Amino acid sequence: MTQRFKAVLIRKDGDTQTVEDVELTQADLMDGDVTVAVSHSTVNYKDGLAITGRSPVVRKFPMIPGIDLAGVVQESANPAFKPGDKVLLNGYGLSENHYGGYSQLARVKADWLVPLPGAFTPAQAMAIGTAGYTAMLCVLALEDARVTPANGPVLITGASGGVGSVAVALLSRLGYRVFASTGRTEEEPYLKALGAAEVIPRAELAGDPRPLAKERWAGVVDSVGSKTLANAIASTQYGGAVAACGLAQGLDLPVSVAPFILRGISLLGIESVYMRKERRIQAWQRLAGDLDIKKLDSMTKTIGLSEVRSAATDILAGKVRGRLVVDLSK
Repeated sequence: MTQRFKAVLIRKDGDTQTVEDVELTQADLMDGDVTVAVSHSTVNYKDGLAITGRSPVVRKFPMIPGIDLAGVVQESANPAFKPGDKVLLNGYGLSENHYGGYSQLARVKADWLVPLPGAFTPAQAMAIGTAGYTAMLCVLALEDARVTPANGPVLITGASGGVGSVAVALLSRLGYRVFASTGRTEEEPYLKALGAAEVIPRAELAGDPRPLAKERWAGVVDSVGSKTLANAIASTQYGGAVAACGLAQGLDLPVSVAPFILRGISLLGIESVYMRKERRIQAWQRLAGDLDIKKLDSMTKTIGLSEVRSAATDILAGKVRGRLVVDLSK
């Protein structure tokens, strides 16, 4: 009997993009050596861009969106995995040129998969998702740049979003004094519950940047870009480092060279989609040890597959706090 499963599918006809709930069979899946029964996915900012078509994330149509997935191996032609193994996947072109996680069944390459850490359920792994995994990559980059709690506080921009929320929880637990920047000051209790010491209104960092400003923090995790990132750099302490991973405010960076040549600031670009597997595993192992599960649960909301389209619009509008998990059984 042919196995049928539910999915979200993006189609494009000329300049018109449509998104619909569909039912597919295994014959519809793309090539790969491992078939995963997907139980959970998540909604990231990039998913919002793909589903709304606001940015050309999708390179091939039709496309099943969803840059993350977690589930159980159903079939495997690769000895690295066997049926019953719990796995997760972040990036590797899902939702761009390979069918993604908004599907109850996925066929992917074994090299893309990471074993699910025993500390997490599939739902918790997707509560972390690419956003939380990226936050951990930022933390690792700051540590590699020798930014320690003793050096001074760290700034997190877009703090009430997915990357920001996990970064606040991680860095505060690691002993850093965290300054959380957000455009939603009503989220101050939420951010302080995650571990933020101070909450900074977004407007304080969103204006035209000066070449250099007062030194305020030793490190930065930025998911916003543009003028916010430029202001964050201008106020970074001598020898500090800035991990940049997002573009919510824009792709531009109106920054002077002054912070780099006068203060020795390092700007660290964080790329998560094709990150080497060893670093991925390191990030997930650190998440298993350093992320407070109770804080993760407090920042997470669960939705069904049919709610993905409205969630995509909400996340681009800045209406989503923390993390959204997609339960594919709903």
